Amino acid sequence: MSIQDQARALMTRHRQMIRNREQSMLTRQASEIGMPSESAHVVHNKTTNNLEGYDRSNVGLS
Repeated sequence: MSIQDQARALMTRHRQMIRNREQSMLTRQASEIGMPSESAHVVHNKTTNNLEGYDRSNVGLS
């Protein structure tokens, strides 16, 4: 596997983890306010990159 392929796979996994984290947060919030979790889904706009807001921070949880 070339370096470019490895970088692409790493970025793909990273974006998927961010999307999963975002979906989990949305589902949790929906259940807290009484919405059915099936109606809580994330719609991603491919023209903007808003995924950084749901990335892991450098601060550890304590």
